[in-house]
Amino acid sequence: MGPDFSKSLAARKTPIPGVVLFDLPVHGDNRGWFKENWQREKMTAAGLPDFGPVQNNISFNGTRGTTRGIHAEPWDKFISVATGRVFGAWVDLRDGPSFGAVFTAELDPSTAIFVPRGVGNAFQTLEDGTAYTYLVNDHWSADAQDQYVFLNLADETAGIEWPIPLADAELSNKDRDHPRLADVTPLRARKTLVVGADGQLGTALRRTLADHPSVEFAARSDLDLLDPHLEHARPWSDYSTIINAAAYTAVDTAETPEGRAAAWNVNVVAVVALARVATAHRLTLVHISSDYVFDGSRDTHDESEPFTPLGVYGQTKAAGDAVAATVPRHYILRTSWVIGDGDNFVRTMAKLAARGISPNVVDDQIGRLTFTPDLADAIVHLVDSGAPFGTYNMSNDGEARSWAGIAADVYALCGRDRADVTGVSTEEYFAGSHAAPRPRRSTLDLRKLEASGYAPPHAEQRLSAYVHALTDGPTRAR
Repeated sequence: MGPDFSKSLAARKTPIPGVVLFDLPVHGDNRGWFKENWQREKMTAAGLPDFGPVQNNISFNGTRGTTRGIHAEPWDKFISVATGRVFGAWVDLRDGPSFGAVFTAELDPSTAIFVPRGVGNAFQTLEDGTAYTYLVNDHWSADAQDQYVFLNLADETAGIEWPIPLADAELSNKDRDHPRLADVTPLRARKTLVVGADGQLGTALRRTLADHPSVEFAARSDLDLLDPHLEHARPWSDYSTIINAAAYTAVDTAETPEGRAAAWNVNVVAVVALARVATAHRLTLVHISSDYVFDGSRDTHDESEPFTPLGVYGQTKAAGDAVAATVPRHYILRTSWVIGDGDNFVRTMAKLAARGISPNVVDDQIGRLTFTPDLADAIVHLVDSGAPFGTYNMSNDGEARSWAGIAADVYALCGRDRADVTGVSTEEYFAGSHAAPRPRRSTLDLRKLEASGYAPPHAEQRLSAYVHALTDGPTRAR
């Protein structure tokens, strides 16, 4: 029986999430047939994940009834038949609600199937001289053996109806001895790594993701992002996402020789290293940007505005953004005026209010606060929802305010008179000091993030809750 020459390229979903069956066009004449077994542009347009194959394997089977499987490996596979026919069987062996789901289909040269990491693959040949081909997106490694999951071909729960009874088929002894489904340890999902987990955002991410067993947190002492051997620091194929919460944020110190070097190292050189890892291993890189990449000359900043940084800190953040944007799977979240655990503007104003001090505060810089629990929630939303990759502005919503206006709000929340805060110009406030230049307008346009399904809470509500938490005790300010 020859291949079907009438098919157009098309994708068909299956009962197993992520497993996609493809019809492949096969062109034949008196000499035989020809097909494009792998054509990245056409097949990704048809719905095949752009999974980055790095190795091509072929299994030749001399006789009808040869049966192999059920094997689940820690990589994705695109499977097709070069010659002959097979009965294919796939069982979901991943940890999750679809564990144990089964799909079967007959494959000939006009059919192919995409099998994600952790889905068990098996086949039985229906013709002599059958060649079964695999494109895989990771190299075989003896170190990964403990991540392989196997299921017995005769498992009663899966209930696969093999065309040729297994008693009459050609099997290996290993395949005969694989465990039943009840004894299988599912393959766990790829992990998320949060770097910079000891900072303000990292602390918020620890709280937000505390119940996620597949998330790991790395403080500065746990992972050196400037290590020239970062590529080998972790088994990166075990991960799906890196959230980069590490940053150098000492805006004024960045203008000094020592600070300039430190800012470039943390905000650019480290991002280059993470971008290389993420690109090489097809990971999603989440990177945090800043309003300081702009000069503040526009009333509102959207994601398409070109970079116009004023000082060293802004220059390093703009360079880091440009690097992160080269990663095929990236989210850049641009924020402003971040408030979380540790020292920050709101905490400082609350302390001054408690001490009876009446401060001078800049009143000609305009923007919105970003509370770290909401920034953490926005990150999780973009990653979990599969939003289109790219740059998203993220701050809390509401009316844009000056620093002096926000300080007056804090004073009022602390029971002080708003008039105890005196507004001054940036020039007056920094007179006689070597301060870095600041953007005067930092208000971020939030419409792209809102269109993705995440609506940032209003800054006024978050500020009230945060200040009350500071005055009531060390609880989470949300």
